[in-house]
Amino acid sequence: MNDVIYKQTYATVTELIEKAALKAGDTVVVGCSTSEVIGAKIGTDSSPETAAKLFAALYDVTSEHGVYLAVQCCEHLNRAIVVSRAAVPFAETVNVVPQPKAGGSLATEAYHHLPDAVVVEEIKADAGLDIGLTLIGMHLKRVAVPLRLKNNVIGEALVVAARTRPKFIGGVRAKYDEAQL
Repeated sequence: MNDVIYKQTYATVTELIEKAALKAGDTVVVGCSTSEVIGAKIGTDSSPETAAKLFAALYDVTSEHGVYLAVQCCEHLNRAIVVSRAAVPFAETVNVVPQPKAGGSLATEAYHHLPDAVVVEEIKADAGLDIGLTLIGMHLKRVAVPLRLKNNVIGEALVVAARTRPKFIGGVRAKYDEAQL
């Protein structure tokens, strides 16, 4: 099953990068329940082995495209983010080391394998993957736009994807008479 998980993850993140039109230097945030991937209820069966396959595929694809990978911790760590320091050079880091049952298996894997990994409280990513309905929206730039992916399942977990776009500001000018200015 682990080869299947690698292949599904690889296809899913590749499709996300293409559909979101990400470019080198952009950031993808990923939230993941390895419990959901292996068919268990979220938060009940953290799987470091599954996380290793997921991380390998995520890192392989993001590295190939020059995109930064950011991994969301679970709610026990307030959904903090594991990311390479190069992606967030001016961010304030927090002092925590994720563990499989306190942070999540994928966040733990990312912490131990991303180059110069740090943990930050938040990030504003350009796109995201939510593997197992973990709720990543708080870490996306405004305005988030849902993406329908053909590859929308990894293992037993549902996958939801989003990209972001710049806000539309302005629009029709209000008419003022000179007395109001």
